[in-house]
Amino acid sequence: MSINLDRATAFMTSHARILDRRRFEAIIGNSDAARHAIIRGLDSYRNADGGYGWGLEPDLRAPESQPGGALHAFEALAAADPLTSPHAVALLDWLNSVTLPDGGLPFARPISNPVACAPFWASANPAESSLQITAAVAAEAHRVACFDDEVRDHPWLTTATRYCFESIRRTDEAPFAYVLSFALQLLDIASDTYPEAHELLGHLSRFVPRDGALPVIGGAEGERLHLLHYAPEPGRPLRSLLDPHAVSDDLDRLERAQLPDGGWPAGFASYSDAAVLEWRGHATVSAVAALRMNNR
Repeated sequence: MSINLDRATAFMTSHARILDRRRFEAIIGNSDAARHAIIRGLDSYRNADGGYGWGLEPDLRAPESQPGGALHAFEALAAADPLTSPHAVALLDWLNSVTLPDGGLPFARPISNPVACAPFWASANPAESSLQITAAVAAEAHRVACFDDEVRDHPWLTTATRYCFESIRRTDEAPFAYVLSFALQLLDIASDTYPEAHELLGHLSRFVPRDGALPVIGGAEGERLHLLHYAPEPGRPLRSLLDPHAVSDDLDRLERAQLPDGGWPAGFASYSDAAVLEWRGHATVSAVAALRMNNR
């Protein structure tokens, strides 16, 4: 079994947004030019307040800076490793300015025009902290912190990490799939610098079924998060808690998931025609990255 990288490249050329094409180029070509382009490409999504909006989160197309935009900005910056962005500290300062008193981020900030925005973004309570989005943003920021000392040392990352750890410690029943996925990702990467993350990983791993698939309650029909969504990298602490046969089976599943047009499906509903294609480009980058990391 194998994937067709030529068809994947053709799909990205035909359908993906430029930012994801550059991320794809950095993965398959190990190109510094692509990494520089990723950093520059984020500027079109950046606001004067230091945050990111403008559809960087494909189902949140409003221009305002949002925690969802910060998530994808850090995700892109992580793909530019080892190059650093001159705007990373400004993004952390913006996150600090919108963090709630308990140390968490709201799922979304107020949206002036909800056209083509997913209802869960548009209806979010801006005065309530969300473990889901805080863990998601913090996990990607920790990935950037591995090679950017200014991100590592920024007080927001400590504040957000502590909020997440305390929220996870209080978790005594299976969380919503996306909450569990992002919390596991945060604990996995934070375990490099926070010894307590190992204990919390063990605490949360009991909610992961043997095959690693997490059904998304209330999502599209059959929607689920698979093991490789939250544990794509071999040799990590989270992987040691998962069934090796389940990992192998999920790698087989991901190989088989390539569609005839060369891309991968997003696996969930989107809220505009543009978002459908943008998410597929994003999913294709993630799939190829995971398969390459695992020698597939």
